[in-house]
Amino acid sequence: MSQEDPRVKLIHNPQKLQSAGLNLILEQCTGDIFLRADAHSDYAPDYIEKCVEVLLQSEALNVGGAQRFVAKTPFQAGVALASKSILGSGGAKYRNPEYSGYAETVYLGCFWKKALQEVCAYSNDATANEDAELNLKLKQYFDASQIINQDVELKQRLIQIDNQAIYISSDIKVWYYPRRTWKSLLFQYFKYGRGRYRTSQKHKNHSQLRGKLPFLVISAIIFLLAVDLLFSNINLHIIELTPFALLLPFLESLRVNWKYHSNFKTEFWRGSEQEIPSLISRWFFCGITLITMPIAHFSGYGYQLFRHRFLRVDGW
Repeated sequence: MSQEDPRVKLIHNPQKLQSAGLNLILEQCTGDIFLRADAHSDYAPDYIEKCVEVLLQSEALNVGGAQRFVAKTPFQAGVALASKSILGSGGAKYRNPEYSGYAETVYLGCFWKKALQEVCAYSNDATANEDAELNLKLKQYFDASQIINQDVELKQRLIQIDNQAIYISSDIKVWYYPRRTWKSLLFQYFKYGRGRYRTSQKHKNHSQLRGKLPFLVISAIIFLLAVDLLFSNINLHIIELTPFALLLPFLESLRVNWKYHSNFKTEFWRGSEQEIPSLISRWFFCGITLITMPIAHFSGYGYQLFRHRFLRVDGW
């Protein structure tokens, strides 16, 4: 494509990291707006137009739409349905297609290029959570006194940067295809957990509790389980509750599947009509996903914490 159209540039990324590649693109791009469009997604025909409109109207530094999950395989269908559960989304605003307003982060993003340059763009060494960290940097961003005097418009945009840096619009529509296999989903959320820990250490005063919840909740359960096993005189009944804890994700999966059963085909399914997965298949894979996501995130967070605190290793 780059050989046929001079507007398309093929850029070599020796680090083979997404964050590093985005920064290389930022160095070469022209214009005032930097719009990120990843693979494994479908975009509405007016995606760019709506992004630019919202960027201008909201006066935010980064805008985007909700991460709408769709599927072409039975396992993807389970992951897509899991995104509709609080256990799968964590209550993130960018997972709600109906939400319009300011938020802490957004899927992908459409930015003012100058703002990206001012915060040194993405972290080159990040292999996960690079977008959430970037949005944190945009929200913290230098105070208005650091903006050059003649840049009045950007200065005005930054006065209320803490709560108006990131904006989500329901008019911006993009559909995301999740991982196709359980193993790839496991590795994805393990990396998310590692990335979330690193972000929490880089931005200790601005990290969100939501990103730490899987680690805190599962750590508390493991601690109580250990107390229950080691001290017979303390009857916490945690062991007896363990089967229910494993059953809960499948009960939640049943609720979600029942809720979206009638419109699964129109809202989630992008494969052939002959290959639509059965309700039992969707229920099973959604339940597996709701177990896998928090455990993998917890494991990655704990692994990175161990490397940092005990091995004194800061990188990946």
